[in-house]
Amino acid sequence: MSPSPVSPAAALRRLPAVHVLVEHPLVAPLAERAGREQTVAAARGVLDDARAALLAAAQSSTSAEDTGPASAGATESASTSNGRATDTGRTTENSRTTDSGRATDDVAAAATATGDDALAAAVRDRLAGWLKPRPTRVINATGVILHTNLGRAPVSEATAAAMAVAAAGYSDLEYELDAGERGSRHDLLVDRLRRLTGAEAALVVNNNAGATMLVLSALAKGRGVIVSRGQLVEIGGGYRIPDVMEAGGARLVEVGTTNRTHGRDYEQAIDEDVALLLRVHTSNYRMIGFTHEVPLEEMVAIGARHGLPVVDDLGSGSLLRTEDHGLAAEPLVQDSIAAGADLVTFSGDKLLGGPQAGLIVGRAAAVETLRRHPLTRALRPDKSTLAGLAATLDHYLRGEALSRVPVWRMIAARPDTLGRRAEAWRAAVRDALGADAPAMTIDDAMSAAGGGSLPGEALPTRVLRVAVAHADAAAAALRRADPPVVCRVADGMLVLDPRTVAPGTAHGVTVSDDAANAAEHEAGVDSEHGGDLATKPMSESAAPVVPGALGAGLGGEDEALVRALIGLLRGDVSR
Repeated sequence: MSPSPVSPAAALRRLPAVHVLVEHPLVAPLAERAGREQTVAAARGVLDDARAALLAAAQSSTSAEDTGPASAGATESASTSNGRATDTGRTTENSRTTDSGRATDDVAAAATATGDDALAAAVRDRLAGWLKPRPTRVINATGVILHTNLGRAPVSEATAAAMAVAAAGYSDLEYELDAGERGSRHDLLVDRLRRLTGAEAALVVNNNAGATMLVLSALAKGRGVIVSRGQLVEIGGGYRIPDVMEAGGARLVEVGTTNRTHGRDYEQAIDEDVALLLRVHTSNYRMIGFTHEVPLEEMVAIGARHGLPVVDDLGSGSLLRTEDHGLAAEPLVQDSIAAGADLVTFSGDKLLGGPQAGLIVGRAAAVETLRRHPLTRALRPDKSTLAGLAATLDHYLRGEALSRVPVWRMIAARPDTLGRRAEAWRAAVRDALGADAPAMTIDDAMSAAGGGSLPGEALPTRVLRVAVAHADAAAAALRRADPPVVCRVADGMLVLDPRTVAPGTAHGVTVSDDAANAAEHEAGVDSEHGGDLATKPMSESAAPVVPGALGAGLGGEDEALVRALIGLLRGDVSR
Protein backbone atom coordinates (compact mmCIF):
# COMPACT_ATOMS: atom_id res chain seq x y z
CA MET A 1 0.00 0.00 0.00
CA SER A 2 1.52 3.33 -1.04
CA PRO A 3 2.00 6.02 1.64
CA SER A 4 -0.47 8.88 1.85
CA PRO A 5 0.55 12.14 0.15
CA VAL A 6 2.31 14.65 2.38
CA SER A 7 1.06 18.24 2.34
CA PRO A 8 3.56 21.00 1.48
CA ALA A 9 3.22 22.47 4.99
CA ALA A 10 3.92 19.12 6.60
CA ALA A 11 6.82 18.52 4.24
CA LEU A 12 8.36 21.86 5.27
CA ARG A 13 8.31 20.81 8.92
CA ARG A 14 9.93 17.49 8.05
CA LEU A 15 12.88 18.89 6.12
CA PRO A 16 16.10 17.50 7.65
CA ALA A 17 18.93 19.54 9.09
CA VAL A 18 21.97 20.25 6.95
CA HIS A 19 24.20 17.87 8.89
CA VAL A 20 21.77 15.01 8.32
CA LEU A 21 22.19 15.33 4.56
CA VAL A 22 25.93 15.89 4.82
CA GLU A 23 26.36 12.67 6.80
CA HIS A 24 23.88 10.62 4.75
CA PRO A 25 25.33 7.38 3.28
CA LEU A 26 24.38 8.49 -0.25
CA VAL A 27 26.42 11.67 0.14
CA ALA A 28 29.41 10.34 2.06
CA PRO A 29 31.32 8.81 -0.91
CA LEU A 30 31.42 12.15 -2.70
CA ALA A 31 31.76 14.28 0.43
CA GLU A 32 35.32 13.08 1.00
CA ARG A 33 36.32 14.18 -2.50
CA ALA A 34 34.41 17.44 -2.40
CA GLY A 35 35.43 18.53 1.09
CA ARG A 36 33.13 19.60 3.90
CA GLU A 37 32.68 23.19 2.72
CA GLN A 38 31.35 22.18 -0.72
CA THR A 39 29.23 19.38 0.75
CA VAL A 40 27.59 21.75 3.23
CA ALA A 41 26.97 24.27 0.44
CA ALA A 42 25.33 21.59 -1.70
CA ALA A 43 23.11 20.46 1.17
CA ARG A 44 22.05 24.01 1.97
CA GLY A 45 21.33 24.68 -1.68
CA VAL A 46 19.12 21.59 -2.00
CA LEU A 47 17.24 22.51 1.19
CA ASP A 48 16.77 26.09 0.00
CA ASP A 49 15.37 24.82 -3.28
CA ALA A 50 13.07 22.43 -1.44
CA ARG A 51 11.73 25.17 0.84
CA ALA A 52 11.16 27.53 -2.09
CA ALA A 53 9.37 24.87 -4.10
CA LEU A 54 7.22 23.76 -1.18
CA LEU A 55 6.26 27.35 -0.31
CA ALA A 56 5.32 27.97 -3.93
CA ALA A 57 3.25 24.77 -3.93
CA ALA A 58 1.51 25.75 -0.69
CA GLN A 59 0.78 29.25 -2.02
CA SER A 60 -0.56 27.78 -5.26
CA SER A 61 -2.78 25.36 -3.35
CA THR A 62 -4.15 28.14 -1.14
CA SER A 63 -4.79 30.41 -4.11
CA ALA A 64 -6.59 27.63 -5.96
CA GLU A 65 -8.86 27.02 -2.96
CA ASP A 66 -9.63 30.74 -2.61
CA THR A 67 -10.33 31.44 -6.27
CA GLY A 68 -11.93 28.16 -7.27
CA PRO A 69 -11.49 26.04 -10.37
CA ALA A 70 -12.19 28.87 -12.79
CA SER A 71 -8.91 30.63 -12.00
CA ALA A 72 -6.76 27.56 -11.52
CA GLY A 73 -5.09 28.08 -14.89
CA ALA A 74 -4.20 31.65 -14.02
CA THR A 75 -2.77 30.54 -10.68
CA GLU A 76 -0.62 27.94 -12.38
CA SER A 77 0.60 30.56 -14.82
CA ALA A 78 1.46 32.95 -12.02
CA SER A 79 3.37 30.30 -10.09
CA THR A 80 5.31 29.48 -13.24
CA SER A 81 6.38 33.10 -13.57
CA ASN A 82 7.51 33.05 -9.94
CA GLY A 83 10.02 30.35 -10.52
CA ARG A 84 8.49 26.99 -11.42
CA ALA A 85 9.89 25.04 -14.31
CA THR A 86 8.42 25.57 -17.76
CA ASP A 87 7.25 22.72 -19.97
CA THR A 88 10.54 22.75 -21.88
CA GLY A 89 12.54 21.94 -18.78
CA ARG A 90 13.95 25.45 -18.50
CA THR A 91 13.35 27.66 -15.51
CA THR A 92 12.49 31.30 -15.35
CA GLU A 93 14.87 33.98 -14.18
CA ASN A 94 13.86 33.69 -10.52
CA SER A 95 13.95 29.90 -10.49
CA ARG A 96 16.77 27.83 -9.07
CA THR A 97 17.98 24.60 -10.61
CA THR A 98 20.32 21.89 -9.52
CA ASP A 99 23.63 21.42 -11.33
CA SER A 100 22.24 18.27 -12.97
CA GLY A 101 19.66 20.46 -14.71
CA ARG A 102 16.61 19.35 -12.67
CA ALA A 103 14.17 22.11 -11.74
CA THR A 104 13.00 22.91 -8.21
CA ASP A 105 9.81 20.93 -8.80
CA ASP A 106 11.96 17.79 -8.69
CA VAL A 107 13.36 18.87 -5.34
CA ALA A 108 9.81 19.52 -4.12
CA ALA A 109 8.92 15.97 -5.06
CA ALA A 110 11.97 14.75 -3.18
CA ALA A 111 10.98 16.84 -0.17
CA THR A 112 7.54 15.26 0.01
CA ALA A 113 8.93 11.73 -0.34
CA THR A 114 9.13 9.43 2.64
CA GLY A 115 12.50 9.76 4.44
CA ASP A 116 15.57 11.80 3.48
CA ASP A 117 16.96 9.56 0.75
CA ALA A 118 15.54 11.60 -2.12
CA LEU A 119 17.00 14.85 -0.78
CA ALA A 120 20.32 13.16 -0.12
CA ALA A 121 20.31 11.90 -3.69
CA ALA A 122 19.77 15.49 -4.85
CA VAL A 123 22.79 16.58 -2.78
CA ARG A 124 24.83 13.74 -4.24
CA ASP A 125 23.85 14.72 -7.78
CA ARG A 126 24.70 18.35 -7.14
CA LEU A 127 28.11 17.43 -5.77
CA ALA A 128 28.71 15.11 -8.70
CA GLY A 129 27.99 17.99 -11.06
CA TRP A 130 30.42 20.23 -9.22
CA LEU A 131 33.13 17.59 -9.21
CA LYS A 132 32.73 16.63 -12.85
CA PRO A 133 35.83 17.75 -14.77
CA ARG A 134 35.24 20.19 -17.61
CA PRO A 135 36.01 19.75 -20.34
CA THR A 136 35.43 16.03 -19.89
CA ARG A 137 36.57 13.15 -22.04
CA VAL A 138 34.09 12.27 -24.84
CA ILE A 139 33.98 9.33 -27.24
CA ASN A 140 33.41 10.76 -30.72
CA ALA A 141 31.46 8.25 -32.82
CA THR A 142 30.16 10.89 -35.25
CA GLY A 143 32.82 10.38 -37.91
CA VAL A 144 33.57 14.12 -37.96
CA ILE A 145 37.36 14.19 -37.68
CA LEU A 146 37.94 17.82 -36.70
CA HIS A 147 34.80 18.21 -34.60
CA THR A 148 34.96 21.80 -33.33
CA ASN A 149 32.38 21.23 -30.59
CA LEU A 150 34.28 18.18 -29.35
CA GLY A 151 37.67 19.89 -29.18
CA ARG A 152 38.83 19.39 -32.77
CA ALA A 153 41.79 17.06 -33.18
CA PRO A 154 42.96 14.83 -30.32
CA VAL A 155 46.70 15.02 -29.86
CA SER A 156 49.10 12.10 -29.98
CA GLU A 157 50.15 10.18 -26.91
CA ALA A 158 53.63 11.72 -27.14
CA THR A 159 52.14 15.20 -27.38
CA ALA A 160 49.86 14.67 -24.40
CA ALA A 161 52.75 13.29 -22.35
CA ALA A 162 54.98 16.24 -23.25
CA MET A 163 52.26 18.69 -22.22
CA ALA A 164 51.74 16.89 -18.91
CA VAL A 165 55.46 16.88 -18.12
CA ALA A 166 55.78 20.59 -18.87
CA ALA A 167 52.76 21.42 -16.73
CA ALA A 168 53.75 19.26 -13.76
CA GLY A 169 57.15 20.76 -12.99
CA TYR A 170 59.72 23.39 -13.75
CA SER A 171 61.22 23.68 -17.21
CA ASP A 172 63.71 25.65 -19.24
CA LEU A 173 60.88 27.70 -20.74
CA GLU A 174 62.85 30.94 -20.63
CA TYR A 175 66.23 29.80 -19.40
CA GLU A 176 69.41 28.87 -21.29
CA LEU A 177 70.86 25.93 -19.40
CA ASP A 178 74.26 26.09 -21.10
CA ALA A 179 74.76 29.80 -20.46
CA GLY A 180 72.96 29.85 -17.12
CA GLU A 181 71.00 32.96 -18.07
CA ARG A 182 67.59 34.07 -19.21
CA GLY A 183 66.37 32.87 -22.60
CA SER A 184 63.21 33.31 -24.69
CA ARG A 185 60.26 30.99 -25.12
CA HIS A 186 59.98 32.28 -28.68
CA ASP A 187 63.21 30.47 -29.61
CA LEU A 188 62.08 27.00 -28.55
CA LEU A 189 60.36 25.91 -31.78
CA VAL A 190 62.13 28.06 -34.35
CA ASP A 191 64.54 25.36 -35.51
CA ARG A 192 61.83 22.74 -35.93
CA LEU A 193 59.57 25.08 -37.91
CA ARG A 194 62.44 26.27 -40.09
CA ARG A 195 63.35 22.71 -41.05
CA LEU A 196 59.74 21.73 -41.73
CA THR A 197 58.68 24.78 -43.75
CA GLY A 198 61.88 26.23 -45.21
CA ALA A 199 61.19 29.59 -43.55
CA GLU A 200 63.92 31.85 -42.17
CA ALA A 201 62.22 32.41 -38.83
CA ALA A 202 59.13 31.51 -36.83
CA LEU A 203 56.93 32.72 -33.99
CA VAL A 204 54.18 30.98 -32.01
CA VAL A 205 51.15 32.71 -30.48
CA ASN A 206 47.92 31.45 -28.91
CA ASN A 207 45.84 30.85 -32.07
CA ASN A 208 45.69 31.76 -35.74
CA ALA A 209 43.25 34.62 -35.14
CA GLY A 210 45.84 36.07 -32.76
CA ALA A 211 48.53 35.57 -35.38
CA THR A 212 46.55 37.53 -37.95
CA MET A 213 45.81 40.28 -35.44
CA LEU A 214 49.48 40.56 -34.53
CA VAL A 215 50.58 40.79 -38.17
CA LEU A 216 48.09 43.57 -38.91
CA SER A 217 48.95 45.51 -35.74
CA ALA A 218 52.69 45.24 -36.21
CA LEU A 219 52.94 45.78 -39.97
CA ALA A 220 49.89 47.78 -41.04
CA LYS A 221 48.45 49.80 -38.14
CA GLY A 222 46.84 52.96 -39.51
CA ARG A 223 47.53 51.91 -43.10
CA GLY A 224 45.81 49.99 -45.88
CA VAL A 225 45.76 46.22 -46.40
CA ILE A 226 44.59 44.91 -49.77
CA VAL A 227 42.35 41.82 -49.74
CA SER A 228 40.28 40.22 -52.48
CA ARG A 229 36.52 40.54 -51.91
CA GLY A 230 36.21 36.81 -52.38
CA GLN A 231 38.41 36.25 -49.32
CA LEU A 232 36.55 38.35 -46.73
CA VAL A 233 35.69 35.26 -44.72
CA GLU A 234 33.82 34.74 -41.50
CA ILE A 235 34.73 31.74 -39.37
CA GLY A 236 33.09 30.37 -36.23
CA GLY A 237 32.19 32.69 -33.38
CA GLY A 238 31.60 35.69 -35.66
CA TYR A 239 35.30 36.12 -36.47
CA ARG A 240 35.35 38.25 -39.63
CA ILE A 241 38.33 39.52 -41.58
CA PRO A 242 36.94 43.11 -41.80
CA ASP A 243 36.45 43.16 -38.02
CA VAL A 244 39.96 41.84 -37.43
CA MET A 245 41.30 44.57 -39.72
CA GLU A 246 39.53 47.21 -37.68
CA ALA A 247 40.63 45.76 -34.34
CA GLY A 248 44.21 45.55 -35.59
CA GLY A 249 44.14 49.20 -36.57
CA ALA A 250 44.48 48.52 -40.32
CA ARG A 251 42.32 49.89 -43.12
CA LEU A 252 40.65 47.33 -45.34
CA VAL A 253 41.14 47.86 -49.08
CA GLU A 254 38.80 45.55 -51.00
CA VAL A 255 39.67 44.65 -54.58
CA GLY A 256 38.00 42.61 -57.31
CA THR A 257 34.55 41.10 -57.06
CA THR A 258 33.11 38.28 -55.01
CA ASN A 259 33.91 35.66 -57.61
CA ARG A 260 36.75 37.12 -59.68
CA THR A 261 39.85 39.08 -58.72
CA HIS A 262 42.82 39.79 -61.03
CA GLY A 263 46.36 41.00 -60.62
CA ARG A 264 45.45 44.37 -62.14
CA ASP A 265 42.97 44.90 -59.28
CA TYR A 266 45.85 44.79 -56.79
CA GLU A 267 48.04 47.01 -58.98
CA GLN A 268 45.34 49.68 -59.30
CA ALA A 269 44.62 49.76 -55.55
CA ILE A 270 48.23 50.26 -54.44
CA ASP A 271 49.13 53.72 -53.20
CA GLU A 272 51.52 55.21 -50.67
CA ASP A 273 49.15 54.38 -47.81
CA VAL A 274 49.06 50.61 -48.48
CA ALA A 275 51.19 48.55 -46.09
CA LEU A 276 50.81 44.98 -47.35
CA LEU A 277 48.95 42.50 -49.52
CA LEU A 278 46.97 39.80 -47.68
CA ARG A 279 45.76 36.50 -49.07
CA VAL A 280 43.17 34.70 -46.93
CA HIS A 281 42.57 31.03 -47.64
CA THR A 282 38.83 30.29 -47.73
CA SER A 283 39.23 27.21 -45.59
CA ASN A 284 35.56 26.83 -44.58
CA TYR A 285 33.79 27.38 -47.91
CA ARG A 286 34.45 26.98 -51.59
CA MET A 287 33.33 28.95 -54.66
CA ILE A 288 32.88 27.13 -57.95
CA GLY A 289 31.92 28.19 -61.44
CA PHE A 290 33.03 31.46 -63.01
CA THR A 291 35.76 32.32 -60.50
CA HIS A 292 39.35 33.51 -60.44
CA GLU A 293 41.83 34.34 -57.70
CA VAL A 294 45.36 35.66 -58.12
CA PRO A 295 47.95 32.92 -57.47
CA LEU A 296 50.28 33.57 -54.55
CA GLU A 297 53.32 33.70 -56.84
CA GLU A 298 51.71 36.53 -58.83
CA MET A 299 50.84 38.42 -55.63
CA VAL A 300 54.45 38.08 -54.49
CA ALA A 301 55.65 39.50 -57.82
CA ILE A 302 53.25 42.46 -57.47
CA GLY A 303 54.40 43.06 -53.92
CA ALA A 304 58.04 42.97 -55.00
CA ARG A 305 57.46 45.58 -57.72
CA HIS A 306 55.93 47.94 -55.18
CA GLY A 307 58.09 47.09 -52.18
CA LEU A 308 55.16 45.59 -50.22
CA PRO A 309 55.20 42.41 -48.09
CA VAL A 310 52.75 39.61 -48.88
CA VAL A 311 51.08 37.73 -46.02
CA ASP A 312 49.36 34.37 -46.56
CA ASP A 313 46.75 33.48 -43.93
CA LEU A 314 46.17 29.76 -44.42
CA GLY A 315 43.70 29.31 -41.58
CA SER A 316 44.07 25.59 -40.92
CA GLY A 317 47.27 24.99 -42.85
CA SER A 318 48.82 21.60 -43.53
CA LEU A 319 52.26 20.03 -43.74
CA LEU A 320 51.03 16.90 -45.55
CA ARG A 321 49.22 16.60 -48.87
CA THR A 322 45.52 15.97 -48.29
CA GLU A 323 45.01 14.96 -51.93
CA ASP A 324 47.08 11.84 -51.28
CA HIS A 325 44.16 10.57 -49.17
CA GLY A 326 41.23 11.34 -51.44
CA LEU A 327 40.58 14.88 -50.23
CA ALA A 328 40.78 18.19 -52.03
CA ALA A 329 44.18 19.84 -52.04
CA GLU A 330 44.80 22.01 -49.00
CA PRO A 331 47.61 24.56 -49.43
CA LEU A 332 50.86 23.48 -47.80
CA VAL A 333 52.72 25.85 -45.53
CA GLN A 334 56.03 24.97 -47.16
CA ASP A 335 54.58 25.72 -50.61
CA SER A 336 53.58 29.21 -49.50
CA ILE A 337 57.10 29.84 -48.22
CA ALA A 338 58.56 28.52 -51.48
CA ALA A 339 56.24 30.87 -53.41
CA GLY A 340 57.88 33.82 -51.66
CA ALA A 341 55.33 34.89 -49.05
CA ASP A 342 56.92 37.13 -46.46
CA LEU A 343 54.77 35.69 -43.68
CA VAL A 344 52.51 32.62 -43.47
CA THR A 345 50.07 32.09 -40.60
CA PHE A 346 48.30 28.82 -39.72
CA SER A 347 46.83 26.83 -36.85
CA GLY A 348 48.63 24.49 -34.50
CA ASP A 349 45.56 22.32 -34.07
CA LYS A 350 43.21 21.34 -36.93
CA LEU A 351 45.20 19.62 -39.68
CA LEU A 352 48.52 19.99 -37.89
CA GLY A 353 47.03 17.87 -35.10
CA GLY A 354 48.68 19.60 -32.14
CA PRO A 355 47.42 21.84 -29.32
CA GLN A 356 45.67 25.10 -30.14
CA ALA A 357 48.17 27.70 -31.29
CA GLY A 358 48.87 30.19 -34.05
CA LEU A 359 52.07 29.64 -36.01
CA ILE A 360 53.81 32.37 -38.00
CA VAL A 361 56.69 31.53 -40.32
CA GLY A 362 58.51 33.62 -42.88
CA ARG A 363 61.28 36.13 -43.44
CA ALA A 364 63.49 36.89 -40.47
CA ALA A 365 63.09 40.68 -40.61
CA ALA A 366 59.28 40.49 -40.63
CA VAL A 367 59.18 37.93 -37.82
CA GLU A 368 61.54 40.04 -35.72
CA THR A 369 59.18 43.00 -36.10
CA LEU A 370 56.38 40.84 -34.72
CA ARG A 371 58.51 39.60 -31.82
CA ARG A 372 59.21 43.15 -30.68
CA HIS A 373 55.57 44.23 -30.83
CA PRO A 374 53.83 44.71 -27.41
CA LEU A 375 50.88 42.54 -28.47
CA THR A 376 53.17 39.51 -28.72
CA ARG A 377 53.36 39.21 -24.95
CA ALA A 378 49.57 39.24 -24.67
CA LEU A 379 49.32 36.47 -27.25
CA ARG A 380 52.20 34.27 -26.13
CA PRO A 381 51.50 30.56 -25.55
CA ASP A 382 52.11 28.78 -22.27
CA LYS A 383 54.71 26.11 -21.55
CA SER A 384 52.33 23.16 -22.08
CA THR A 385 51.31 24.40 -25.51
CA LEU A 386 54.93 24.83 -26.59
CA ALA A 387 55.89 21.40 -25.29
CA GLY A 388 52.93 19.80 -27.07
CA LEU A 389 53.73 21.59 -30.32
CA ALA A 390 57.35 20.45 -30.15
CA ALA A 391 56.25 16.82 -29.75
CA THR A 392 53.74 17.16 -32.61
CA LEU A 393 56.29 18.72 -34.95
CA ASP A 394 58.71 15.92 -34.11
CA HIS A 395 56.24 13.42 -35.58
CA TYR A 396 56.49 15.27 -38.89
CA LEU A 397 60.26 15.54 -38.73
CA ARG A 398 60.53 11.80 -38.13
CA GLY A 399 58.13 11.05 -40.98
CA GLU A 400 55.64 9.32 -38.70
CA ALA A 401 52.73 11.80 -38.73
CA LEU A 402 50.44 9.40 -40.62
CA SER A 403 50.78 6.77 -37.92
CA ARG A 404 51.25 8.88 -34.79
CA VAL A 405 49.17 12.06 -35.24
CA PRO A 406 45.55 10.98 -34.60
CA VAL A 407 43.94 13.32 -37.15
CA TRP A 408 46.14 11.95 -39.93
CA ARG A 409 45.68 8.38 -38.76
CA MET A 410 41.92 8.94 -39.05
CA ILE A 411 42.27 10.53 -42.48
CA ALA A 412 44.42 7.64 -43.70
CA ALA A 413 42.13 4.87 -42.37
CA ARG A 414 40.67 2.74 -45.18
CA PRO A 415 36.98 1.80 -45.45
CA ASP A 416 37.73 -1.95 -45.38
CA THR A 417 39.53 -1.61 -42.05
CA LEU A 418 36.73 0.55 -40.66
CA GLY A 419 34.20 -1.99 -41.89
CA ARG A 420 35.92 -4.76 -39.94
CA ARG A 421 35.75 -2.68 -36.79
CA ALA A 422 32.05 -1.96 -37.36
CA GLU A 423 31.49 -5.71 -37.82
CA ALA A 424 33.25 -6.35 -34.53
CA TRP A 425 31.00 -3.81 -32.84
CA ARG A 426 27.88 -5.53 -34.20
CA ALA A 427 29.11 -8.93 -33.04
CA ALA A 428 29.83 -7.55 -29.58
CA VAL A 429 26.34 -6.10 -29.21
CA ARG A 430 24.80 -9.40 -30.32
CA ASP A 431 26.95 -11.29 -27.83
CA ALA A 432 25.88 -8.91 -25.05
CA LEU A 433 22.15 -8.89 -25.82
CA GLY A 434 21.59 -12.30 -27.39
CA ALA A 435 18.03 -12.70 -28.66
CA ASP A 436 17.22 -9.13 -27.58
CA ALA A 437 19.78 -7.61 -29.95
CA PRO A 438 18.21 -5.05 -32.30
CA ALA A 439 18.47 -5.02 -36.07
CA MET A 440 21.90 -3.72 -37.08
CA THR A 441 23.49 -3.12 -40.47
CA ILE A 442 26.97 -2.22 -41.70
CA ASP A 443 26.57 0.45 -44.37
CA ASP A 444 28.65 2.68 -46.60
CA ALA A 445 28.72 6.30 -45.47
CA MET A 446 30.93 9.38 -45.48
CA SER A 447 33.10 10.84 -42.69
CA ALA A 448 33.39 14.63 -42.69
CA ALA A 449 36.71 16.44 -42.32
CA GLY A 450 35.11 19.23 -40.24
CA GLY A 451 36.86 21.86 -38.15
CA GLY A 452 36.57 24.73 -40.63
CA SER A 453 38.86 23.01 -43.09
CA LEU A 454 38.38 21.16 -46.38
CA PRO A 455 34.82 22.50 -46.95
CA GLY A 456 32.43 19.91 -48.27
CA GLU A 457 35.11 17.22 -48.21
CA ALA A 458 34.39 13.75 -46.85
CA LEU A 459 35.97 10.31 -46.80
CA PRO A 460 34.25 6.99 -47.51
CA THR A 461 33.67 4.94 -44.37
CA ARG A 462 31.66 2.01 -43.03
CA VAL A 463 29.25 2.67 -40.16
CA LEU A 464 27.17 0.64 -37.74
CA ARG A 465 23.47 1.51 -37.97
CA VAL A 466 21.38 0.39 -35.01
CA ALA A 467 17.58 0.20 -35.07
CA VAL A 468 16.15 1.63 -31.87
CA ALA A 469 12.60 2.45 -30.83
CA HIS A 470 13.44 5.95 -29.60
CA ALA A 471 16.61 7.07 -31.35
CA ASP A 472 16.80 10.61 -29.95
CA ALA A 473 16.30 9.39 -26.39
CA ALA A 474 18.90 6.66 -26.88
CA ALA A 475 21.41 9.17 -28.28
CA ALA A 476 20.75 11.47 -25.31
CA ALA A 477 21.35 8.58 -22.92
CA LEU A 478 24.65 7.81 -24.63
CA ARG A 479 25.68 11.42 -24.08
CA ARG A 480 24.94 11.10 -20.37
CA ALA A 481 27.17 8.06 -19.95
CA ASP A 482 30.59 8.12 -18.35
CA PRO A 483 32.40 8.68 -20.59
CA PRO A 484 29.80 10.37 -22.83
CA VAL A 485 29.33 8.85 -26.28
CA VAL A 486 28.34 11.20 -29.10
CA CYS A 487 26.93 9.64 -32.26
CA ARG A 488 24.60 10.59 -35.10
CA VAL A 489 20.90 9.91 -35.56
CA ALA A 490 19.61 9.36 -39.09
CA ASP A 491 16.29 7.93 -40.28
CA GLY A 492 15.40 6.93 -36.73
CA MET A 493 18.59 4.90 -36.26
CA LEU A 494 21.76 5.37 -34.26
CA VAL A 495 24.76 5.76 -36.56
CA LEU A 496 28.24 5.05 -35.18
CA ASP A 497 31.34 5.69 -37.29
CA PRO A 498 34.53 3.88 -36.18
CA ARG A 499 36.79 6.36 -38.00
CA THR A 500 36.84 8.75 -35.04
CA VAL A 501 36.90 6.10 -32.28
CA ALA A 502 40.49 5.13 -31.55
CA PRO A 503 41.04 1.39 -32.10
CA GLY A 504 41.68 -0.97 -29.22
CA THR A 505 40.27 -3.96 -27.35
CA ALA A 506 39.04 -4.30 -23.80
CA HIS A 507 36.13 -5.29 -21.54
CA GLY A 508 35.23 -8.37 -23.51
CA VAL A 509 35.14 -6.60 -26.87
CA THR A 510 37.53 -8.48 -29.09
CA VAL A 511 38.43 -7.53 -32.63
CA SER A 512 39.63 -10.46 -34.70
CA ASP A 513 43.40 -10.78 -34.94
CA ASP A 514 43.31 -10.14 -38.67
CA ALA A 515 41.25 -6.98 -38.28
CA ALA A 516 43.32 -5.69 -35.41
CA ASN A 517 46.58 -6.42 -37.17
CA ALA A 518 45.36 -4.81 -40.38
CA ALA A 519 44.29 -1.67 -38.53
CA GLU A 520 47.56 -1.45 -36.63
CA HIS A 521 49.65 -2.16 -39.70
CA GLU A 522 47.83 0.52 -41.66
CA ALA A 523 48.44 3.05 -38.91
CA GLY A 524 52.00 1.91 -38.24
CA VAL A 525 51.15 0.93 -34.66
CA ASP A 526 53.30 -1.65 -32.90
CA SER A 527 50.78 -3.82 -31.04
CA GLU A 528 53.54 -5.62 -29.13
CA HIS A 529 54.51 -2.39 -27.43
CA GLY A 530 51.02 -0.99 -26.94
CA GLY A 531 51.06 1.39 -29.91
CA ASP A 532 50.75 5.14 -29.68
CA LEU A 533 47.06 5.58 -29.15
CA ALA A 534 45.86 9.04 -28.21
CA THR A 535 43.52 7.36 -25.73
CA LYS A 536 44.50 5.40 -22.65
CA PRO A 537 42.36 3.38 -20.25
CA MET A 538 39.80 5.56 -18.51
CA SER A 539 39.30 3.11 -15.69
CA GLU A 540 40.38 -0.32 -14.60
CA SER A 541 36.74 -1.21 -13.98
CA ALA A 542 35.20 -3.46 -16.60
CA ALA A 543 31.72 -1.95 -16.22
CA PRO A 544 30.97 1.47 -17.68
CA VAL A 545 29.36 4.05 -15.45
CA VAL A 546 25.81 4.55 -16.70
CA PRO A 547 23.15 6.81 -15.17
CA GLY A 548 20.44 4.93 -13.35
CA ALA A 549 17.72 6.88 -15.19
CA LEU A 550 18.71 7.00 -18.82
CA GLY A 551 16.00 9.43 -19.82
CA ALA A 552 12.32 9.82 -20.51
CA GLY A 553 11.00 7.91 -23.49
CA LEU A 554 13.64 5.18 -23.32
CA GLY A 555 12.14 1.71 -22.97
CA GLY A 556 13.70 -1.30 -21.31
CA GLU A 557 15.02 -2.81 -24.55
CA ASP A 558 16.52 0.52 -25.59
CA GLU A 559 18.11 0.89 -22.16
CA ALA A 560 19.76 -2.50 -22.48
CA LEU A 561 21.02 -1.55 -25.93
CA VAL A 562 22.41 1.76 -24.71
CA ARG A 563 24.23 0.04 -21.87
CA ALA A 564 25.71 -2.46 -24.32
CA LEU A 565 26.87 0.30 -26.67
CA ILE A 566 28.42 2.28 -23.84
CA GLY A 567 30.31 -0.77 -22.63
CA LEU A 568 31.37 -1.58 -26.18
CA LEU A 569 32.69 1.86 -27.08
CA ARG A 570 34.22 2.47 -23.68
CA GLY A 571 36.16 -0.72 -24.14
CA ASP A 572 37.10 -0.01 -27.73
CA VAL A 573 39.00 3.14 -26.80
CA SER A 574 40.93 1.45 -23.99
CA ARG A 575 43.97 -0.76 -23.79
